[in-house]
Amino acid sequence: MIGRSKVDQLLAEQRDYIAKREAGYRERALKIYPWVCGRCAREFTRTNLRELTVHHVDHDHDNNPPDGSNWELLCVYCHNEEHSKFEDFVRYGGSSEKRREAATHNPFAGLREALEKKRD
Repeated sequence: MIGRSKVDQLLAEQRDYIAKREAGYRERALKIYPWVCGRCAREFTRTNLRELTVHHVDHDHDNNPPDGSNWELLCVYCHNEEHSKFEDFVRYGGSSEKRREAATHNPFAGLREALEKKRD
């Protein structure tokens, strides 16, 4: 069992690592791209810039090419939605089918006739 101070130390180190990594690509992305959400087109200023996030298109936070080709700026709401869609894809998989056939089963087939027959 890891002691409480050891856990606190590990968490602090992880937070520092993430903050340093994000500071590098976030600052670069904010210099490259206009401060607009790539999904909902909401515009940002210095007062609400903290709500604009850098999304990694391939979901690999260590893939940070200098040209920013793996980034897009998303507001926190669109960013959360994007990650939810990715988690669903990972959990449930994608479909290789291009088009699904329409369902042919009709659970109410013959119901009208059965009800009319019952009335008689």
